[in-house]
Amino acid sequence: MMGVTLRGLAGRKLRGLLTALAIVLGVAMVSGTYVLTDTFQKAFDSIFEESYVGTDAVVSGKKLVEFSSSGRAPVPDTLLREIRALPEVEAASGAIFDLQSNSNPAQLVDADGKKIGGAGGSPTFGVGIDSRELRFTPLALSGGTWARGPSEVVIDANTANDSGFGIGDSIGVAALGPVEQYEITGIAKFGSVDSIGSATFVVFDLATAQNVFQKERHFDSISVAAKDGVSPEELVQKLQPLVPATAEVQTGTAQASADAESTNEGIAFITYVLLGFGGIALFVGAFVIFNTLSITVAQRTREFATLRTLGGSRRQVLVSVVVEGFVLGLVASVVGMFLGLGVGKGMNALFVAFGIDLPQAGTVFATRTIVVSLLVGTTVTVLASILPALRATRVPPISAVREGSIPPPSRFAGRVPYVAAGTLVAAGAALGLGLFANGLGTRNVLVLLALGTIALFVGVGLLASRLVKPLAAIVGWPAGRFGGMAGELARENAIRNPGRTASTAAALMIGLALVTVVAVLGGALRNSTEGAVRDQVAADYVVTSQNGFDPFPASAGNAVAAAQGVERTSSVRFDQALAAATEADVTGVDPETIATFFDFAWTDGSDATLGELGADGAVVTKSFADDRDLAPGDSFPIETASGKTLEVTVRGIYDPSDLAALLGVVTIGQEAFDAAFPRPRNLFTFVNVNGDTDEEAASGLEQTVAGFPDAKLHTEAAFVTSRTAEFRTILNLLYVLLAFSVVVSLFGMVNTLVLSVFERTRELGMLRAVGMTRPQARRMIRHESVITALIGAALGIPLGIFLAVLMTQALSQYDVAFSLPVVPLAIFTCIAIAAGVLAAIVPARRASRLNVLEALQYE
Repeated sequence: MMGVTLRGLAGRKLRGLLTALAIVLGVAMVSGTYVLTDTFQKAFDSIFEESYVGTDAVVSGKKLVEFSSSGRAPVPDTLLREIRALPEVEAASGAIFDLQSNSNPAQLVDADGKKIGGAGGSPTFGVGIDSRELRFTPLALSGGTWARGPSEVVIDANTANDSGFGIGDSIGVAALGPVEQYEITGIAKFGSVDSIGSATFVVFDLATAQNVFQKERHFDSISVAAKDGVSPEELVQKLQPLVPATAEVQTGTAQASADAESTNEGIAFITYVLLGFGGIALFVGAFVIFNTLSITVAQRTREFATLRTLGGSRRQVLVSVVVEGFVLGLVASVVGMFLGLGVGKGMNALFVAFGIDLPQAGTVFATRTIVVSLLVGTTVTVLASILPALRATRVPPISAVREGSIPPPSRFAGRVPYVAAGTLVAAGAALGLGLFANGLGTRNVLVLLALGTIALFVGVGLLASRLVKPLAAIVGWPAGRFGGMAGELARENAIRNPGRTASTAAALMIGLALVTVVAVLGGALRNSTEGAVRDQVAADYVVTSQNGFDPFPASAGNAVAAAQGVERTSSVRFDQALAAATEADVTGVDPETIATFFDFAWTDGSDATLGELGADGAVVTKSFADDRDLAPGDSFPIETASGKTLEVTVRGIYDPSDLAALLGVVTIGQEAFDAAFPRPRNLFTFVNVNGDTDEEAASGLEQTVAGFPDAKLHTEAAFVTSRTAEFRTILNLLYVLLAFSVVVSLFGMVNTLVLSVFERTRELGMLRAVGMTRPQARRMIRHESVITALIGAALGIPLGIFLAVLMTQALSQYDVAFSLPVVPLAIFTCIAIAAGVLAAIVPARRASRLNVLEALQYE
């Protein structure tokens, strides 16, 4: 029986190829995800490990606040002398070098004033090293010499190669102030990595770096080498008594692991997201496999009956179909696994196109990638083949001598509606629990939403065959009305076998439902966010960082305030700190000017309250106050990243939009902020100009801001739109990733139509014999494909809207309002039509080229 199965599979190469393609694409997505993220991981591992080669112990400031733009607490330079005096120490050197944050920003600028690197939020590292102790640096010169003096720098090799800089050239660098020009004395590479992506680094001598980054008499870290016979652990013990409370000491290996922790979490997140999309493609592929094998089982009724007549048992028939699925799955998985190498490169190019350019090392093709790819692809295919295999076992031997026999219906066929109803109820319960229950935790919510969505698709798929006829009557009306006899026949063909049409449409339904969710929910979030920002801000212009969310140099705000034509400005400082022992956003405002530009939705206080901030006052958000049971007059501490503590008293409480809060949960006076926070930077600078916002004022502001490459000038309307720019980027990325599932469903439609042409060979021959022309035959298949695709759209788009409505309702507490994006939904419908047309190309051509006499004799 095994030989018969394999020979039969080899004799149906085209069918097997089309069936396997659905799994190939899904497995390629999974394999490509692992190849891409493993390659990223290797590059980052190299960066962190090589940063501490030759370093036995590292003394660094504690990261008192995880996400502070100020980075870690500084280490006093007086500690270096004490460390060098220890008898266990061979050498030690201080450095300005922080891999855990972008606390030393050094934006490179070319001769035309254009930024170099830093795309997509990539770091622009500023580094200060002691060139007398090069054993501690992971940087290696590929040409020139290390910087010496306040006017010299070394730049990374990527920047030099990509932007055409050489030794002796002048380059602009903007750190915490305007652009300054430096001479390039050397070009360096970071360890063994091939590329650091869109990140850049610029190396100063140590004294210059301390001055540029306002860290005089401090280091970010001190690297220490032990004398022979002293282990890193022993060295750490000897150093521990010298270390201040705001610093810590670790072995070099432990410091590398600590630096890598947040990066590893980010890569893991990317992996899970991409694997989710690979899972979606495989889920759609399972529908395609199920549908294809169901059709082939129906077409091979006489073959299975003959096998039964010759003595084959039900078990042997079952095993033959499952083995066929296993072989298809295994072959498709192998192909998809290797195709993943190309998919990984394609996804990297996609990330780069969206401004996400990460470091690269040699391509990694790990054992895990091979095992998971083969296991997942084969398992999905085998599982999808079980029901068709069970159906094949119901073929009675007598069918071998009956014309046009089909397998008898399952004894469970009448229970399908009840199963579907139960599945939909379970889906609703899971979705409702995941969206509206409290205290479940993020992981549990995601699991419930995933299971609920899968159950919803399965439930609708089970009922879809009963919806085919009414839906075909609606979406097939244009074909019947304007397509002539070919269109009318196409509509009849679509409802002739509603189960087959429903299974084919269901694959497309899933992809369209998910892109509809993205479009509707994304549109609701975008519109609600823009409305909330518009309600809070009233300014002629707003200065932000280039990405709109990171802080920029405070000196840029000062320069804007002094620009010609400016009537009033108000800068908002920003950083993160421990407020009442919890990490929180803290902003510093000018009490005299902020109310001109920002509308506080006061619940306890008024704009006059701002005048009471002084050196120890704060206004807090209602949610912050409620969570800590704070009221005006109550006090709480704020601890900054440098270790300074400020005790503040609540002066007022306001209730901003949860979706688009522009100020921190704690806001203090600007003078108090500047005294407590190291290297203060602005989040916004609001600007009003004299008279109207004319071109002359705008031109002056643009020229002023141009001196600060990380700052960007917006009109009020442009600022509102910029707050949702990341939404648009994320939406576009999701559309591209979901396109995989749509492509898989496209192959499913091609497969179904090809098999349908095989099955209806005699019918097509008869139609040609009674006068149907070749163009009419092509049109009939094309109309049938489009009708099937539109049925998928008619099922998928409403399902997507339903899911988006549920999610919007769950987010209503954050002022997210539902809105229906008509244009994107119309585009998705057109995509469905285009998918139908594309899927019909090969089957329609085959149908039109059938030899009439041979077709009439076909069995």
